[in-house]
Amino acid sequence: MPEPNLNGAYYGPSIPPPPTKTYHRSRGGGSCCNPCSCLFNCLCTCICQIIFTLLIIIGVIALVLWLVLRPNKVKFYVTDAVLTQFDLSNTNNTLYYDLALNMTIRNPNKRVGIYYDSIEARAMYQGQRFDSQNLETFYQGHKNTSTLHPVFKGQSIVLLGDREKSNYNNEKNAGVYEIEVKLYMRIRLKIGWIKTHKIKPKIECDIKVPLESNGRSANFEETRCHLDW
Repeated sequence: MPEPNLNGAYYGPSIPPPPTKTYHRSRGGGSCCNPCSCLFNCLCTCICQIIFTLLIIIGVIALVLWLVLRPNKVKFYVTDAVLTQFDLSNTNNTLYYDLALNMTIRNPNKRVGIYYDSIEARAMYQGQRFDSQNLETFYQGHKNTSTLHPVFKGQSIVLLGDREKSNYNNEKNAGVYEIEVKLYMRIRLKIGWIKTHKIKPKIECDIKVPLESNGRSANFEETRCHLDW
């Protein structure tokens, strides 16, 4: 018997109808999900959102504080230096020295005070320390200039190589010595009624000090120090 859907006669076996697709509906009416995996994903998402929100809040607070306070770096200077002795013995490598400094600390901030809880001044020559001194602690108010007066006097063993000894002889002939003074501090900042934890800045001062001779004072050029937070 000819099939109605074919053009012309067809005398073969009848064509079976196309199979119908069957759909299996999962229990609960939704996709299958492992409860532990879903819980872990939710926790990770929540934690990430919380961290991201905290970072935004901290960034906004830091920006507001900066706009309100407008913090500026504290400035350190060696304003004067008097060197009356700086002799290195060739026999026992002993350095005899007498160095007095005047230093200023300028706090240019309007709303930030500084507690100087400890100050250690170190005098160094060609990378070697020959003396150190603990200075008096103090509090520095807003837009204030404070002074320090470290004095280094005595003798110390300084081991110099041939190159360093040659540099010393050249400086001795010129009458000007290159000395490095470092300040190691522990400070706290005061902003209103808030006090920060202790900060440990380091200040480096590279100075060229002329040697006074025959009672004549030598001219010292004021030197700005480098601050490293």
